[in-house]
Amino acid sequence: MTLTPLDRRYGASVRSVWASVLGRVGQSWAGLGSWRDADAARFRRTTLPIILAGERQIATLTASYLEQLYRDLGERGPRVKLDLDAVTGQSLRGVDPVDVYQRPFVEVYTALSDGEPLDVATERGAHRLETIAKTDLQLARTHTVREVADQQPAVEYTVRELQGEYDCALCMIASTQRYHKRDLAPIHPGCDCLVKTVKADFDPGQVIDEDRLERIHDLVEEALGKADRGGRAVDYRKIIIAREHGEIGPVLGYRGQRFTGPDDITLPT
Repeated sequence: MTLTPLDRRYGASVRSVWASVLGRVGQSWAGLGSWRDADAARFRRTTLPIILAGERQIATLTASYLEQLYRDLGERGPRVKLDLDAVTGQSLRGVDPVDVYQRPFVEVYTALSDGEPLDVATERGAHRLETIAKTDLQLARTHTVREVADQQPAVEYTVRELQGEYDCALCMIASTQRYHKRDLAPIHPGCDCLVKTVKADFDPGQVIDEDRLERIHDLVEEALGKADRGGRAVDYRKIIIAREHGEIGPVLGYRGQRFTGPDDITLPT
């Protein structure tokens, strides 16, 4: 599948929200000057409303986008009813955002207790903050897709479209699959994949792009010296897996590893 003008407009709108939210959150963190308990409380009071507003913007954009997709499929139906509280805030993780956004400060305190200098400790906290915020913004999207698709009877599945400046191997594998519409698409922290609804008269099977999947397998073989589509000679679960995260649902990741950037594993699209 390729990105349509509608996909691109929607993607650009979402990226604009991401940039605005992450920029303001990052500035708030950098401007703290001190990262004590009182500063943490002040940070959450001023920053959580910004993040929640961003989540609600993304949810609204996503609902409108999916409604247009549905019309483009030739389908008509009642206007989508979306409870924004059900796809943002605490509903995303089942954990109070106040507790979630204390974690960057815990990161700082842990680093300091390990003997790291303040600048290193606060940088680690900033990275944790960015990861959490990116994940929440993407969760607002995937939760909205699930809720809206449930109101569109002609839609059976969702697929992922790659749209980032680079695409990690995890997203590439996921982009070759189809998901039932009530299943949250697996994500990894910072994932910005576009999730599209699909109308199908029959189940195409889990793999919808055999050629791309084969190319990825070939690259795994080049990198590791062996590959096995049946998963016997190489345990693919140890290379690329989908596992459940207690708060955010399915998460793509490497067993025993953490994907940090395009240089860790680079696969062409």
